Formats: sequence, structure tokens, C-alpha cells
Amino acid sequence: MRADLFEDDAIQHLLTYKPWWVQVEQEASGKSPNSQDPRVTFTEKEKEQLRKFTNRSYLLEKEAERPAYLGLIDLLLAYCYEVRVTEGERNVESAWNVRKLSGTLCWFENYRSVADVLVSFGRRVLCYPLYRNFCLVTGAVQDACAVLRIGKAAILKCLLDVHSIFQENDPAYILNDLYITDYCIWIQRVKSKKLSGLLDCLQATSISKADLGLELEELEEAATLVQEEEKLLEASDHVPRQPAALITSEASSGSDSSETESTSSDEEDESGSEEMELRDPSATLRGEPAAPLIQVIENAESHQDTAADTGSQPGLTSAPLQAPMCTEEAITTLESPIWHHHAAPAIPDKSQDQSAADSTAQRHVPGNQTAQHTREILEETPRMMDRLHIVGEPAEDEAEDKRLSAE
Repeated sequence: MRADLFEDDAIQHLLTYKPWWVQVEQEASGKSPNSQDPRVTFTEKEKEQLRKFTNRSYLLEKEAERPAYLGLIDLLLAYCYEVRVTEGERNVESAWNVRKLSGTLCWFENYRSVADVLVSFGRRVLCYPLYRNFCLVTGAVQDACAVLRIGKAAILKCLLDVHSIFQENDPAYILNDLYITDYCIWIQRVKSKKLSGLLDCLQATSISKADLGLELEELEEAATLVQEEEKLLEASDHVPRQPAALITSEASSGSDSSETESTSSDEEDESGSEEMELRDPSATLRGEPAAPLIQVIENAESHQDTAADTGSQPGLTSAPLQAPMCTEEAITTLESPIWHHHAAPAIPDKSQDQSAADSTAQRHVPGNQTAQHTREILEETPRMMDRLHIVGEPAEDEAEDKRLSAE
């Protein structure tokens, strides 16, 4: 539909072509169709064809004359179309075009009216040949009218050309025996008044696209809408816009950055919450009065070595007083490699720790209140006491021993 309706440059060129009968009609415009036009000449080949035809007469009834005249119109329409689309130069498709566009030759059709002939021819033109356009239908009708106006000589010349085309084609030569030869002999004895009446009927009959029954108007309207949409799309394509790959990359980078920002913010919130959880207990504990957290009696062997070096008796070793800290910070600090380096290698037994704690509670200066607090801590966390050994600094231990000896 697009090539036949919109891209119709070739069809417009074919419509401007002027066949030989147009020139003859222009020259013989002042003569009546009853007279023989001397300017319609026959070639030697055409004269030889006429000599081969036998002289015979056809007695047709009135009921048979009408289909014969309508079949003649059908043949003329097919031939006029073929001459126009080939511009007067026959080709290998000429025989196919003529017999395919004529219902009489293709389907042995007997028409009842001129309108039926035009409808059949129009439908075939829009379906079968290479160039399918309604303007070619109307052009072929005008050409057939021009041939009929010229007279019997022009009609006979057209029939002889069809006979020559079919004679050179293998399957189509049979149509010469069935139709074309008889038409060439019959048309020479037809009265001119009959041809004039046939011309009047053809000129009085007109067809439209709606008469063909192919929904051409709806299809052309839909094709027009599609063409307008394509023009709008082409106009929108000229507007500069970002490539699809760039838009996709920007969208992906934006989504990645947003995900990164959200992830980083979530991590910051989690780390901040953890820090607050870790710092809040210590901050609360820092407001309380300072008190010793853990007091541990060292191993007996380590005290003997310390007493031998300092010359004093093995005594109590207490951790220096420092600010209380939360349990997690205490465990982390005490489990560090540096703390294990100063810790005693042997793990004291629970019974020894309990006896040492009792003796320390009796001899320690601060009194029974501190000893009771230490015992409560040791009883609550016996497992942690097995792992932690706090050794005081030598200077503090020596000062403590001197003080105890003095007492």
C-alpha cells in the first residue's frame, strides 16, 4: 500500500505516457467514428496475420451479442493497461498481464453489464500486476474509450497485437484459438453504430474505490495516519537527546551512589550506637567514687622470688586504685598480650585463691568492709578470676610490705 499509494513516482511517470491511439485521436478529432480513419495503418506483419485468417461470418443471437461486446471491452481494458505500463514495449510479462487482467481470458467470464466489467478489471489491477494503483484503472478506461472513438481499425489493430503477444507465449497461444482469432474476424463486420453505443455505455459508467469491495478508503486512511506518525517520529528524532547507554550508566551510577551513601550512613549509625552503648556504662561508672575492682593474691612462688630480691616477707599485692570500667573493657584490657606477659604463668587453684583471700581480708588495712567486697566479687566471677592475675608495681609492693612489717 505504501509503495503503490505514496511512493508513486513510477506510477505518475506511467500516467504521463501517451500511447499511439492518443496521437491518432488528436489528429482525427474532427472525424466521426463511423468513417474509416486512414491514419490508422497496419504493418506488414499485421497484414500477414490478416491473410492467415479464414473468411467466415458469425450469426449471433441477441442474448449472445451482449456478452461478446462486454468481452471486447474487457480485452481492450487489459491491453490498454499493458501498453501503458510497458510504455509500448512488450516484455516477457506482457502475455501474463493481458490474460490475468481479463476475466474473459482468465476465467471465461460472461459479463452482464459494463459495471461488472469495470469492477472485475479494477479488482484485478489492484491485486495481480506489478503496478497497483487506482489511477491506472481510470487511465485504462480512458484509453479504451479513445480506441472505441477511433473506430474499428483501431480495435482491430489492438486485437492483432494481442494475437501476436499470445502467439509467442507457450500457454497463451491457446487463447488465440479460443477468443482472439474469432474477435479479429468478427470485429471487421460489426456495425459502427454498435460500437458507438458501446462507447456511450462505457463513458456513462463510472466506478469508485468503494465499488471494488476492497476497503480501499479505509486502508488509505490508515496508511495516511501511519505516514503522519512517521513524520512526527522523524521530527522528534532531530531533537538532541542523550544516548540510551549514557542514561543507563547515569541511572546505575546514581543508584550505586545512593546505595553506598545509605550503606555508609547505616554503618555510621550502627558504629555510633555501639560506641554509645560502650561508652555510656563507663561514663556512668566514672561518676561513682573510685574503688578497687579486683584484688588477687599472686602465686606463692612469685612472692617468694620477690621477697628474696627485696629482702622482705611475702605479703599482699593489690592492684593500683583506678577508675572503674565496664566489664567488656576490663576483659579486653586484661586479655591483651602485654597483660599476659606480666601475669603469672601458673593458674592458681580455687582453694588457694579462697585461702589467700581470707588471709588478706584479716591482715589488710582498709578493714573488713573491703575484704567482704572482694570476697563477693571473687564468688560471683570465679571463672574470670582463674584467668586474671594482677601484679602490682615493685615500688608499690615494697612500700606496702614495709608498712605491714611496721605494724
